[in-house]
Amino acid sequence: MKNTLSQRDFDIIAAQLGRKPNGINAIAHYSPNGTPQVLEMETWVFDQPFPTLYWLSSKAIDKALARIESHGVVKELEQRIKDDPELREAHHASHRDYIARRWEVMSDEHKAIIEEKGFKPLFDKLGIGGIANWDKVRCLHMQYAHHLAGNNVIGRILDEEYDVRAIADAE
Repeated sequence: MKNTLSQRDFDIIAAQLGRKPNGINAIAHYSPNGTPQVLEMETWVFDQPFPTLYWLSSKAIDKALARIESHGVVKELEQRIKDDPELREAHHASHRDYIARRWEVMSDEHKAIIEEKGFKPLFDKLGIGGIANWDKVRCLHMQYAHHLAGNNVIGRILDEEYDVRAIADAE
């Protein structure tokens, strides 16, 4: 079921982002208290392709993940992905889930534009946050946004090892 953007959602998101939100297709995840936390984005925004499906809007989660990133966790996770075939396959499965979800929610109009403009191969291979190298993590924020809205192994690790879900659920 798609959660559409209400005026209340729009006002909260504008405050979270510090600007008027653009390109939002729906709310992908709310906190238990009803605060929008993850935005499902349009795939074609301002006449440009936008491969980032899930955008984290929560300031509390953003700050927590920035602290975690500042301790070198992205590089540690990338090393774990390199060393652990099961984790690597789960991470690749997260990218496949992201790509499938992106195509699933994409409007027929955007599909036609993306195909006409020759961007379909990119949308078929660019994973979470538009990354081409699926052995990399790039950004915990995009991974965690996908975790809250979909199926993401890095997000599960962040919950298990850093208790990010407690921060998310408290918002």
